[in-house]
Amino acid sequence: MDLLNTLVDKGLRRETPTREEALAVLATSDDDLLDVVAAAGKVRRHWFGRRVKLNYLVNLKSGLCPEDCSYCSQRLGSTAGILKYTWLKPDQASEAAAAGLAGGAKRVCLVASGRGPTDRDVDRVSDTIKAIKEQNEGVEVCACLGLLSDGQAERLRAAGADAYNHNLNTSEATYGDITTTHTYADRVDTVHKAHAAGLSACSGLIAGMGESDADLVDVVFALRELDPDSVPVNFLIPFEGTPLAKEWNLTPQRCLRILAMVRFVCPDVEVRIAGGREVHLRSLQPLALHLANSIFLGDYLTSEGQAGKADLEMIADAGFEVEGADEVTLPEHRAAGGCGAREAEAGCGSHAGGGVCGTAGAPATAEAPASAEPRTDLVAVRRRGAGTDLAPNA
Repeated sequence: MDLLNTLVDKGLRRETPTREEALAVLATSDDDLLDVVAAAGKVRRHWFGRRVKLNYLVNLKSGLCPEDCSYCSQRLGSTAGILKYTWLKPDQASEAAAAGLAGGAKRVCLVASGRGPTDRDVDRVSDTIKAIKEQNEGVEVCACLGLLSDGQAERLRAAGADAYNHNLNTSEATYGDITTTHTYADRVDTVHKAHAAGLSACSGLIAGMGESDADLVDVVFALRELDPDSVPVNFLIPFEGTPLAKEWNLTPQRCLRILAMVRFVCPDVEVRIAGGREVHLRSLQPLALHLANSIFLGDYLTSEGQAGKADLEMIADAGFEVEGADEVTLPEHRAAGGCGAREAEAGCGSHAGGGVCGTAGAPATAEAPASAEPRTDLVAVRRRGAGTDLAPNA
């Protein structure tokens, strides 16, 4: 396919595809799916080889969130039967992190529900970061605490945080349909604050919330413009007790096309398969490793994931290798502290209003796929690990 050849060439040059090209990836047929995976796989291997970075989540505080994000089992008004607990103590969080690190993770992601941290919360998390780093030399720590106030990113950086995660989740045009208690602009502002403090920015999306192909392309192009070092791609886990419980819009094939599109738009960025891969990719998870170079190991925040041992076996069986703690994840031009991508894109950034390339004359969005058969049996609430007396799944 000429489209795929063009996208590979652009990906190897860190050149942004046009909006039409990104939409065309999402519109490819199942007959062309393996060709799409193979093409995006060339870009992935060029920048990241066959390494897979492992990340491990520690849910520092679960449930009871005042925000109304429709996709979230911890939201205001959620009746999902998830674990609910207040802040873990630093030694408890460090112990939880140790399980993931023993399983091969090189980054620990510290997450807490809520609109955003108070200054006291930042102190708590700072103490936790220090405890984890004192006991685990070379570990990366990413914080995910919600919307940041002025100065908080700098305090986290001073405590030893390496990165900050705050996802855009969906397009600006549809953001108000999923959340009303804060805005898309609030999220963008927090990513900017992380960047300005010298933290590695991590920001991604959630697919499967009923969005169109155009929405998916919009949010990925917006992420490209924000220039995060890592882009987690979540697939909605439709928890009973949340407004999106009936949204079963994904097939394994569509998930692969979404990951391929993200790789083509963000060729030299750490693309991470995040929540929902077991529910929606299912037996095609190994194919996704040809597109993404990073995954979460074991369980997620409020749901169970694939057993950590099974993750490691999957990586080995697919012919990939776990990235070592002494290996640098990002390509040299990004790891050195400068993206370089924007400067390499002729014309990018020159549009009035800060637009992105290829926004004019976009074709109509392809028809959404038929709803997938709900696999509610694969949605399992986390009952082990952080916040419990049971051993974690790592």
